[in-house]
Amino acid sequence: MSMTGGRRTQAERDATTVEIGYALVSAVFAAAVVFGAVAGPVWLFEMPGTVETVLTRAGLVLLPVAFFVRVVTVLYRYRRAATQPSQPGRTNPDS
Repeated sequence: MSMTGGRRTQAERDATTVEIGYALVSAVFAAAVVFGAVAGPVWLFEMPGTVETVLTRAGLVLLPVAFFVRVVTVLYRYRRAATQPSQPGRTNPDS
């Protein structure tokens, strides 16, 4: 069912597919940046073993968190934008 109550058009299905793809690709990028920011110094600088372990594990913990948060926020904004009326103060385009 589309946001308007009928069957989804091909354009609506395509838009949803593109948005999901964007959410996944941008989430991979965001997770990689977070991991690189946290665990990256381990490869750039010589550090004690404990610090290396802590930074690497922290990066590995934050990686899926960043991925999940990015996917959820992108898809939430897309769904919210799709359900917003196109004209302020109106709930139905026919009103």
